[in-house]
Amino acid sequence: MIKVGIVGGTGYTGVELLRILVNHPNVELSVITSRGEAGTPVADLYPNLRGLTDLCFSVPDSETLAACDVVFFATPHGVAHSLAADVLASGTRVIDLSADFRIKDADLWEEWYNQPHGARELLPEAVYGLPEVNREKIAAARLIAVPGCYPTSVQLGYLPLIEAGLLPEQTLIADCKSGVSGAGRGAKVGSLLCEASESMMAYAVAGHRHLPEIAQGLTEAAGKPMALTFIPHLTPMIRGIHSTLYATAPGLETDLQALYEQRYANEPFVDVMPAGSHPATRSVKGSNLCRIAVHYHESTGQIVVLSVIDNLVKGASGQAVQNMNIMFGLEENAGLNIVALMP
Repeated sequence: MIKVGIVGGTGYTGVELLRILVNHPNVELSVITSRGEAGTPVADLYPNLRGLTDLCFSVPDSETLAACDVVFFATPHGVAHSLAADVLASGTRVIDLSADFRIKDADLWEEWYNQPHGARELLPEAVYGLPEVNREKIAAARLIAVPGCYPTSVQLGYLPLIEAGLLPEQTLIADCKSGVSGAGRGAKVGSLLCEASESMMAYAVAGHRHLPEIAQGLTEAAGKPMALTFIPHLTPMIRGIHSTLYATAPGLETDLQALYEQRYANEPFVDVMPAGSHPATRSVKGSNLCRIAVHYHESTGQIVVLSVIDNLVKGASGQAVQNMNIMFGLEENAGLNIVALMP
Protein backbone atom coordinates (compact mmCIF):
# COMPACT_ATOMS: atom_id res chain seq x y z
CA MET A 1 0.00 0.00 0.00
CA ILE A 2 1.13 3.54 -0.76
CA LYS A 3 1.23 5.72 2.35
CA VAL A 4 -0.23 9.10 1.43
CA GLY A 5 -0.11 12.45 3.18
CA ILE A 6 -2.08 15.57 2.28
CA VAL A 7 -0.93 19.05 3.26
CA GLY A 8 -3.81 21.50 3.28
CA GLY A 9 -6.89 19.34 3.50
CA THR A 10 -9.61 21.90 4.16
CA GLY A 11 -10.06 23.39 0.69
CA TYR A 12 -12.04 22.00 -2.22
CA THR A 13 -9.03 20.30 -3.83
CA GLY A 14 -8.15 18.75 -0.45
CA VAL A 15 -11.58 17.23 0.09
CA GLU A 16 -11.64 16.01 -3.52
CA LEU A 17 -8.35 14.23 -2.89
CA LEU A 18 -9.90 12.60 0.17
CA ARG A 19 -13.05 11.63 -1.72
CA ILE A 20 -10.99 9.88 -4.38
CA LEU A 21 -8.29 8.36 -2.16
CA VAL A 22 -10.53 6.82 0.52
CA ASN A 23 -11.69 4.33 -2.11
CA HIS A 24 -8.35 3.91 -3.89
CA PRO A 25 -7.38 0.21 -3.78
CA ASN A 26 -3.65 0.89 -3.36
CA VAL A 27 -3.64 3.76 -0.88
CA GLU A 28 -3.38 4.10 2.88
CA LEU A 29 -4.23 7.62 4.03
CA SER A 30 -1.68 8.39 6.74
CA VAL A 31 -1.86 12.09 7.52
CA ILE A 32 -3.82 15.18 6.58
CA THR A 33 -2.81 18.61 7.79
CA SER A 34 -4.46 21.92 8.58
CA ARG A 35 -3.13 24.43 11.06
CA GLY A 36 -6.56 25.97 11.58
CA GLU A 37 -8.38 22.65 12.07
CA ALA A 38 -5.69 20.70 13.97
CA GLY A 39 -7.32 18.04 16.18
CA THR A 40 -10.65 18.14 14.30
CA PRO A 41 -11.84 14.84 12.82
CA VAL A 42 -11.98 15.04 9.04
CA ALA A 43 -15.53 13.67 9.04
CA ASP A 44 -16.68 16.53 11.29
CA LEU A 45 -15.64 19.07 8.67
CA TYR A 46 -16.71 16.93 5.71
CA PRO A 47 -19.73 14.77 6.61
CA ASN A 48 -19.61 13.07 3.20
CA LEU A 49 -16.52 11.22 4.51
CA ARG A 50 -18.22 9.96 7.67
CA GLY A 51 -17.48 6.27 8.10
CA LEU A 52 -14.76 6.34 5.44
CA THR A 53 -11.84 7.78 7.41
CA ASP A 54 -11.03 8.29 11.08
CA LEU A 55 -8.18 10.72 10.41
CA CYS A 56 -7.95 14.01 12.28
CA PHE A 57 -6.32 17.14 10.93
CA SER A 58 -2.84 17.83 12.28
CA VAL A 59 -0.24 20.58 12.09
CA PRO A 60 2.20 20.08 9.18
CA ASP A 61 5.35 18.36 10.40
CA SER A 62 8.29 17.39 8.18
CA GLU A 63 9.09 14.19 10.09
CA THR A 64 5.51 12.93 9.94
CA LEU A 65 5.26 13.73 6.24
CA ALA A 66 8.61 12.02 5.62
CA ALA A 67 7.08 8.73 6.73
CA CYS A 68 4.76 8.84 3.71
CA ASP A 69 5.56 7.52 0.26
CA VAL A 70 4.00 10.54 -1.41
CA VAL A 71 2.68 13.87 -0.16
CA PHE A 72 0.08 15.97 -1.96
CA PHE A 73 0.20 19.72 -1.42
CA ALA A 74 -3.33 21.15 -1.74
CA THR A 75 -2.23 24.53 -0.45
CA PRO A 76 -2.23 28.20 -1.48
CA HIS A 77 0.55 29.36 -3.78
CA GLY A 78 3.89 29.69 -2.01
CA VAL A 79 3.30 27.13 0.75
CA ALA A 80 4.96 24.17 -0.98
CA HIS A 81 8.11 26.24 -1.47
CA SER A 82 8.93 26.07 2.21
CA LEU A 83 8.20 22.37 2.81
CA ALA A 84 8.82 20.53 -0.45
CA ALA A 85 12.62 20.40 -0.16
CA ASP A 86 12.51 18.79 3.30
CA VAL A 87 9.94 16.24 2.19
CA LEU A 88 11.90 15.37 -0.94
CA ALA A 89 15.14 15.05 1.05
CA SER A 90 13.55 12.23 3.05
CA GLY A 91 12.90 10.22 -0.10
CA THR A 92 9.19 11.04 -0.19
CA ARG A 93 7.70 12.12 -3.51
CA VAL A 94 5.74 15.36 -3.84
CA ILE A 95 2.69 16.13 -5.97
CA ASP A 96 1.88 19.83 -5.79
CA LEU A 97 -1.58 21.06 -6.80
CA SER A 98 -0.68 24.74 -6.48
CA ALA A 99 1.12 26.79 -9.13
CA ASP A 100 4.44 26.78 -7.26
CA PHE A 101 6.35 24.63 -9.76
CA ARG A 102 4.31 24.90 -12.97
CA ILE A 103 6.15 27.80 -14.57
CA LYS A 104 9.81 27.05 -15.32
CA ASP A 105 10.90 30.70 -15.28
CA ALA A 106 11.06 31.78 -11.62
CA ASP A 107 11.17 35.48 -12.52
CA LEU A 108 8.03 35.07 -14.63
CA TRP A 109 6.35 33.22 -11.76
CA GLU A 110 7.17 36.06 -9.38
CA GLU A 111 5.75 38.58 -11.83
CA TRP A 112 2.39 36.80 -12.01
CA TYR A 113 2.10 35.64 -8.39
CA ASN A 114 3.44 38.78 -6.72
CA GLN A 115 5.75 37.04 -4.27
CA PRO A 116 9.33 35.72 -4.23
CA HIS A 117 9.82 32.19 -5.49
CA GLY A 118 10.99 30.25 -2.47
CA ALA A 119 12.34 27.11 -4.15
CA ARG A 120 14.12 28.07 -7.35
CA GLU A 121 16.53 25.17 -6.95
CA LEU A 122 13.68 22.65 -7.37
CA LEU A 123 12.31 24.06 -10.64
CA PRO A 124 14.69 22.19 -12.97
CA GLU A 125 13.49 18.79 -11.73
CA ALA A 126 9.78 19.59 -11.40
CA VAL A 127 7.78 17.67 -14.02
CA TYR A 128 4.65 19.26 -15.44
CA GLY A 129 1.98 16.70 -14.66
CA LEU A 130 -0.08 16.59 -17.85
CA PRO A 131 -0.13 12.80 -18.42
CA GLU A 132 -1.18 13.10 -22.05
CA VAL A 133 2.14 14.84 -22.74
CA ASN A 134 4.64 13.88 -20.03
CA ARG A 135 3.71 10.31 -19.02
CA GLU A 136 7.28 8.96 -19.19
CA LYS A 137 8.73 11.88 -17.24
CA ILE A 138 5.98 11.59 -14.62
CA ALA A 139 6.84 7.92 -14.05
CA ALA A 140 10.40 8.82 -13.08
CA ALA A 141 9.68 12.07 -11.22
CA ARG A 142 10.17 13.01 -7.58
CA LEU A 143 8.29 16.31 -7.89
CA ILE A 144 5.14 16.85 -9.92
CA ALA A 145 3.49 20.18 -10.70
CA VAL A 146 -0.17 19.41 -11.35
CA PRO A 147 -1.52 21.62 -14.17
CA GLY A 148 -4.12 24.26 -13.46
CA CYS A 149 -7.74 23.75 -14.42
CA TYR A 150 -7.94 26.23 -17.30
CA PRO A 151 -4.53 25.10 -18.66
CA THR A 152 -5.64 21.47 -18.67
CA SER A 153 -8.77 22.09 -20.73
CA VAL A 154 -7.08 24.52 -23.11
CA GLN A 155 -3.94 22.49 -23.76
CA LEU A 156 -5.80 19.21 -24.31
CA GLY A 157 -8.05 21.05 -26.76
CA TYR A 158 -5.26 22.59 -28.82
CA LEU A 159 -2.53 19.92 -28.66
CA PRO A 160 -3.56 17.76 -31.65
CA LEU A 161 -3.64 20.81 -33.93
CA ILE A 162 -0.30 22.13 -32.72
CA GLU A 163 1.49 18.77 -32.75
CA ALA A 164 0.29 18.19 -36.34
CA GLY A 165 1.64 21.60 -37.40
CA LEU A 166 -1.74 22.71 -38.72
CA LEU A 167 -1.82 26.21 -37.32
CA PRO A 168 -0.19 29.03 -39.31
CA GLU A 169 1.12 32.09 -37.49
CA GLN A 170 -1.82 33.58 -35.61
CA THR A 171 -3.13 34.51 -32.18
CA LEU A 172 -5.15 31.64 -30.76
CA ILE A 173 -8.25 32.54 -28.75
CA ALA A 174 -9.40 30.62 -25.67
CA ASP A 175 -12.82 31.68 -24.39
CA CYS A 176 -13.25 29.82 -21.09
CA LYS A 177 -15.97 29.55 -18.44
CA SER A 178 -15.51 28.27 -14.89
CA GLY A 179 -17.75 27.38 -11.99
CA VAL A 180 -17.48 29.28 -8.72
CA SER A 181 -15.55 26.53 -6.93
CA GLY A 182 -12.54 27.56 -9.01
CA ALA A 183 -12.19 30.55 -6.70
CA GLY A 184 -11.60 28.24 -3.73
CA ARG A 185 -13.39 27.66 -0.45
CA GLY A 186 -12.38 30.90 1.25
CA ALA A 187 -15.09 33.49 1.85
CA LYS A 188 -15.15 36.06 -0.95
CA VAL A 189 -17.90 38.52 -1.82
CA GLY A 190 -17.75 37.59 -5.52
CA SER A 191 -18.44 33.95 -4.69
CA LEU A 192 -21.58 34.62 -2.65
CA LEU A 193 -24.83 33.22 -4.04
CA CYS A 194 -26.37 36.66 -4.45
CA GLU A 195 -23.30 37.87 -6.34
CA ALA A 196 -22.61 34.92 -8.64
CA SER A 197 -26.04 33.41 -9.26
CA GLU A 198 -28.01 34.29 -12.41
CA SER A 199 -25.09 36.26 -13.80
CA MET A 200 -21.98 35.73 -15.89
CA MET A 201 -18.93 37.92 -16.18
CA ALA A 202 -15.49 37.95 -17.74
CA TYR A 203 -12.55 38.70 -15.45
CA ALA A 204 -8.77 39.15 -15.65
CA VAL A 205 -9.07 40.31 -19.26
CA ALA A 206 -5.78 42.19 -18.92
CA GLY A 207 -4.06 38.92 -17.97
CA HIS A 208 -4.80 35.83 -15.88
CA ARG A 209 -2.22 33.86 -13.89
CA HIS A 210 -2.88 30.77 -15.97
CA LEU A 211 -1.90 32.55 -19.21
CA PRO A 212 1.89 32.02 -18.90
CA GLU A 213 1.31 28.38 -17.93
CA ILE A 214 -0.85 27.74 -20.99
CA ALA A 215 1.55 29.62 -23.27
CA GLN A 216 4.48 27.60 -21.89
CA GLY A 217 2.73 24.30 -22.67
CA LEU A 218 1.61 25.30 -26.16
CA THR A 219 5.04 26.69 -26.99
CA GLU A 220 6.75 23.45 -25.90
CA ALA A 221 4.33 21.45 -28.06
CA ALA A 222 4.92 23.67 -31.09
CA GLY A 223 8.66 24.13 -30.67
CA LYS A 224 8.14 27.85 -31.19
CA PRO A 225 6.33 30.69 -29.39
CA MET A 226 2.54 30.50 -29.61
CA ALA A 227 0.46 33.67 -29.18
CA LEU A 228 -2.72 33.26 -27.14
CA THR A 229 -5.59 35.47 -26.02
CA PHE A 230 -7.12 33.83 -22.95
CA ILE A 231 -10.31 35.25 -21.43
CA PRO A 232 -11.82 33.51 -18.39
CA HIS A 233 -15.44 33.93 -17.28
CA LEU A 234 -17.22 33.20 -14.01
CA THR A 235 -20.46 31.28 -14.54
CA PRO A 236 -23.30 30.51 -12.10
CA MET A 237 -22.47 26.85 -11.51
CA ILE A 238 -20.52 25.18 -8.72
CA ARG A 239 -18.03 23.15 -10.72
CA GLY A 240 -16.93 22.66 -14.29
CA ILE A 241 -14.93 24.35 -17.04
CA HIS A 242 -16.06 24.89 -20.62
CA SER A 243 -13.37 26.08 -23.03
CA THR A 244 -14.28 27.25 -26.52
CA LEU A 245 -11.04 27.38 -28.49
CA TYR A 246 -10.59 29.15 -31.82
CA ALA A 247 -7.97 28.81 -34.55
CA THR A 248 -7.91 29.62 -38.26
CA ALA A 249 -6.68 27.29 -41.00
CA PRO A 250 -8.16 28.23 -44.40
CA GLY A 251 -8.37 25.46 -46.98
CA LEU A 252 -7.61 22.76 -44.44
CA GLU A 253 -7.88 19.28 -45.91
CA THR A 254 -6.98 17.29 -42.78
CA ASP A 255 -9.73 15.16 -41.23
CA LEU A 256 -9.81 16.84 -37.83
CA GLN A 257 -12.13 14.26 -36.32
CA ALA A 258 -9.70 11.48 -37.21
CA LEU A 259 -6.75 13.56 -36.00
CA TYR A 260 -8.27 14.00 -32.54
CA GLU A 261 -9.45 10.40 -32.30
CA GLN A 262 -5.99 9.11 -33.18
CA ARG A 263 -4.16 11.50 -30.82
CA TYR A 264 -6.26 10.47 -27.83
CA ALA A 265 -7.03 6.86 -28.79
CA ASN A 266 -4.99 5.46 -25.88
CA GLU A 267 -5.74 8.16 -23.33
CA PRO A 268 -8.05 6.82 -20.60
CA PHE A 269 -9.30 10.24 -19.54
CA VAL A 270 -9.82 12.06 -22.83
CA ASP A 271 -13.06 11.34 -24.66
CA VAL A 272 -13.23 12.61 -28.24
CA MET A 273 -16.91 12.88 -28.99
CA PRO A 274 -18.58 12.11 -32.36
CA ALA A 275 -18.45 14.74 -35.09
CA GLY A 276 -20.93 17.55 -34.53
CA SER A 277 -21.11 17.05 -30.76
CA HIS A 278 -21.42 19.74 -28.12
CA PRO A 279 -20.04 18.45 -24.79
CA ALA A 280 -21.66 19.77 -21.61
CA THR A 281 -19.96 20.34 -18.28
CA ARG A 282 -22.54 18.19 -16.52
CA SER A 283 -21.31 15.18 -18.53
CA VAL A 284 -17.98 15.31 -16.66
CA LYS A 285 -19.14 16.53 -13.24
CA GLY A 286 -17.30 14.58 -10.55
CA SER A 287 -15.27 12.58 -13.08
CA ASN A 288 -11.66 12.72 -14.27
CA LEU A 289 -12.66 12.98 -17.92
CA CYS A 290 -11.94 15.68 -20.47
CA ARG A 291 -14.53 15.57 -23.23
CA ILE A 292 -13.63 17.20 -26.53
CA ALA A 293 -15.45 17.98 -29.78
CA VAL A 294 -13.87 19.56 -32.85
CA HIS A 295 -15.68 21.56 -35.54
CA TYR A 296 -14.50 23.13 -38.81
CA HIS A 297 -16.21 25.89 -40.81
CA GLU A 298 -15.04 25.47 -44.39
CA SER A 299 -16.42 28.83 -45.50
CA THR A 300 -14.19 30.76 -43.09
CA GLY A 301 -11.43 28.28 -42.27
CA GLN A 302 -12.38 28.56 -38.60
CA ILE A 303 -11.59 25.66 -36.27
CA VAL A 304 -13.65 25.52 -33.09
CA VAL A 305 -12.69 23.07 -30.34
CA LEU A 306 -14.98 22.48 -27.35
CA SER A 307 -13.27 21.11 -24.23
CA VAL A 308 -15.00 20.41 -20.91
CA ILE A 309 -13.64 19.16 -17.57
CA ASP A 310 -14.53 19.20 -13.90
CA ASN A 311 -12.19 21.86 -12.55
CA LEU A 312 -11.80 20.02 -9.22
CA VAL A 313 -11.12 16.57 -10.69
CA LYS A 314 -9.34 16.47 -14.08
CA GLY A 315 -8.50 20.11 -13.41
CA ALA A 316 -6.96 19.38 -9.99
CA SER A 317 -7.30 16.42 -7.60
CA GLY A 318 -8.22 13.68 -10.06
CA GLN A 319 -5.29 14.58 -12.29
CA ALA A 320 -3.08 14.60 -9.19
CA VAL A 321 -4.11 11.02 -8.40
CA GLN A 322 -3.63 10.08 -12.06
CA ASN A 323 -0.05 11.34 -11.69
CA MET A 324 0.41 9.30 -8.51
CA ASN A 325 -0.77 6.17 -10.27
CA ILE A 326 1.77 6.70 -13.03
CA MET A 327 4.59 7.47 -10.56
CA PHE A 328 4.03 4.22 -8.66
CA GLY A 329 3.43 1.99 -11.67
CA LEU A 330 -0.24 1.42 -10.92
CA GLU A 331 -3.09 1.11 -13.37
CA GLU A 332 -3.59 4.70 -14.50
CA ASN A 333 -7.32 4.61 -13.79
CA ALA A 334 -6.96 3.14 -10.28
CA GLY A 335 -9.42 4.91 -8.00
CA LEU A 336 -10.53 7.14 -10.87
CA ASN A 337 -13.26 5.16 -12.60
CA ILE A 338 -15.79 7.67 -11.33
CA VAL A 339 -18.99 8.04 -13.34
CA ALA A 340 -20.06 11.65 -13.81
CA LEU A 341 -23.04 12.85 -11.79
CA MET A 342 -26.31 13.29 -13.66
CA PRO A 343 -28.30 15.46 -13.47
